[in-house]
Amino acid sequence: MIMPTLYSPSARALQDRFDSRRLADRLEKVKVHDSITVDDRAFIEQQDMCFMATVDPQGQPTCSYKGGAPGFVVVLDEHTLAMPNYDGNGMYLSMGNVEATERVGLLFIDFVAQRRIRVEGAAELRHDDALLRRYPGAQFMLYLHVERVYPNCGRYIHQMARVEPSAFVPDEHGAAPVPGWKRTDWARDVLPAPTTPPRAEDR
Repeated sequence: MIMPTLYSPSARALQDRFDSRRLADRLEKVKVHDSITVDDRAFIEQQDMCFMATVDPQGQPTCSYKGGAPGFVVVLDEHTLAMPNYDGNGMYLSMGNVEATERVGLLFIDFVAQRRIRVEGAAELRHDDALLRRYPGAQFMLYLHVERVYPNCGRYIHQMARVEPSAFVPDEHGAAPVPGWKRTDWARDVLPAPTTPPRAEDR
């Protein structure tokens, strides 16, 4: 797999303005790689969240938060990641962009260890995929075909402690509480038909 060019002409112009071209070239040489290493895998599969950047056909970007149980993003091989898509607000902006343009960037951040890593590549959505059995309550799977992996300096990461996991991550039966906004007047009459049973406390 051939990695796309890392630095655009605009990035090069800024590097030249601030005299960082040599540093940028060195970072590309020693830090950027086109496959997932053993250390990358260990880090990714410990995380319970990431930020996902996508772009639509008109070039309009969006960035969304994706969360789940620790290890919800799984490394299938050195060139492939997979992650589930759970029920959200029904807009499907990010996943619609994946269907349209395939381009995805993931940013994994460990706020306790103050470490982060980027993973970029071409993605696809898979419905009725065998991996869905690992993720009760998931709607479909996203597969990311990795083109570039690189860590970033963690000096600006604010150190934070993980207090508790989200109660809305589906349980082993695929059930989850109903969020409050779905009970509001503006939303409840247009909600999709439920696909998983509610938890006992919501019945």
